[in-house]
Amino acid sequence: MTPEEQERANAAQLASPSYRIAAMDQDFLLSDQMRGVRFLLEYEKTESGLRAWGVRSTLVVFGSARVGADGAGRHSYWYEEARKFGKLASERGGAIRGEVGQPRDNVIATGGGPGIMQAANQGAFEAGAPSIGFNVTLPHEQFPNPWSTPELTFQFHYFAMRKMHLAMRANALVVFPGGFGTLDELFEILTLRQTGKAPAIPIVLFDEAYWRSVLHFEALIEHGMVKASDMELFAFADDAEGVWAALLAGGLKPGESIEKPALSHTKLAAKRDL
Repeated sequence: MTPEEQERANAAQLASPSYRIAAMDQDFLLSDQMRGVRFLLEYEKTESGLRAWGVRSTLVVFGSARVGADGAGRHSYWYEEARKFGKLASERGGAIRGEVGQPRDNVIATGGGPGIMQAANQGAFEAGAPSIGFNVTLPHEQFPNPWSTPELTFQFHYFAMRKMHLAMRANALVVFPGGFGTLDELFEILTLRQTGKAPAIPIVLFDEAYWRSVLHFEALIEHGMVKASDMELFAFADDAEGVWAALLAGGLKPGESIEKPALSHTKLAAKRDL
């Protein structure tokens, strides 16, 4: 039998999806049973990119995608102060490193989109520092903002993995005014801090008047939902310099990474997930 005849004879076998190399079989990789593998792939692809740039720790900036530099009311102020913070934090925190392979600390990390996220990435760019954009696929089209470092601009399918990468290297969290998404991310980190599942990182809410107008923190205490001491998990600031001062007061050390305890079978009760 000639090669041509052989190929015709087993054409059905060659064309069968089962014959595809598993790593090249997109239908298989996108199937329900491979969800765990896709989750792992999202983790490792991002992890590899961050390691390549020496990113040891981050300063995470959350805030609304609807805030623009030319917005009405307080919007332009919020944008400008987020940009200023991204610049000064990059200059003072350890994100700028001249030596190849030297760890970078307190690198600005955002959700990668427009608004406050863009402003913080822009400030880092103006300082000559790299910054990270952790984008996520949404039902409507989303594009990364033009200021995050291209090699550190990632896209996630799973919100959970995106949140994990936002949290696991965070030395601090700065939360500018925002909506449902910002509230979700804020309370995610507050819960990790309250329950001891994350290190004692400083959390700063920008524009105290805004946050007290949308969240009645004292009501949580009055109803016995949280302890009064839980209010010490975060601080307020009203300008970029104030944010930096609050972070330093909360324990941030420029040029260093907050130590995350190693796991030990003798210390499971003190286990940290991040």
